[in-house]
Amino acid sequence: MSTEGEVPGNAPGDEALQGGQRCGLVAIVGKPNVGKSTLLNALVGQKISITSRKAQTTRHRITGVRTEGSTQFVFVDTPGFQTRHSSALNRSLNRAVTGVVGDVDVVLFVVEAGNFALADAKVLSLLKPGIPAILVANKLDLVHRRGELAPWLRDMQQRHPFTEFMPVSAKNPKDIERVLQVCAKYLPEQPWWYGEDELTDKSERFMAGEMIREKLFRLTGEELPYTSTVVIEKFEEEPSPKFKRMVRIAATIVVEREGHKAIVIGEGGEKLKRIGTEARQELEQLFDAKVFLQLFVKVRSGWADDEARVRSFGYE
Repeated sequence: MSTEGEVPGNAPGDEALQGGQRCGLVAIVGKPNVGKSTLLNALVGQKISITSRKAQTTRHRITGVRTEGSTQFVFVDTPGFQTRHSSALNRSLNRAVTGVVGDVDVVLFVVEAGNFALADAKVLSLLKPGIPAILVANKLDLVHRRGELAPWLRDMQQRHPFTEFMPVSAKNPKDIERVLQVCAKYLPEQPWWYGEDELTDKSERFMAGEMIREKLFRLTGEELPYTSTVVIEKFEEEPSPKFKRMVRIAATIVVEREGHKAIVIGEGGEKLKRIGTEARQELEQLFDAKVFLQLFVKVRSGWADDEARVRSFGYE
């Protein structure tokens, strides 16, 4: 993983275009909870974007890289575009969406197969003319009568001049391979921006915060408001005679009320312990390292409505 914020340059040794290399940006956009992060992880081939049933799990522009043959796909997963609440946090998330859609080679517009709501229409209105857009009708595995999709697809074509229609299930490897093949046609011939083995432009410190936040949301369910967040206080790699690699992390879970703090900690501290254990296990796998993880919980009332605090917590 490279350092977060690095400007992508040519991969080492690729100063000149080699072997007809292709490389380009693919934006993944849609309303909350249509499966964008699950799709990104499947396209990259490894989990780099967190998922949960809670709406608005993705809060940052996440870049995932997949290199297949001579083609390098640079996928950009965006937060679900928010239309219901206008907090400082939501304004930040919406800026992340609008900042992406106008500067890519192709857009994957993700909707649930057979559905189209006002929130989908709001995202669709952001798409720029002249940039190819592919309709990804996701969660095909949940559609019981496939014949009903034909009139829906005709209706979608009238809403926007999509260049392709792709009914898919992000859980089906054959569908993912089809998406890659279709996207490749829209990527320009140019040298790769990343090394062949790179998966994301996000730092390990960033990924640690995201994985902890995922476990937080998954293990608290609907009890905890989406405004809870995670701040990494310490991320240090230490020498170890016992382990090939050792990382020590201290993180603070930020909530808005004392009652929320009690939910996160749980009876006898059991909930917080489980969040820490599951996050640590996943980070050890992701980093290929021994991880020591300390978690703290703090109350910061109204942080999601405070522009300065939203920025201090790492949101753009």
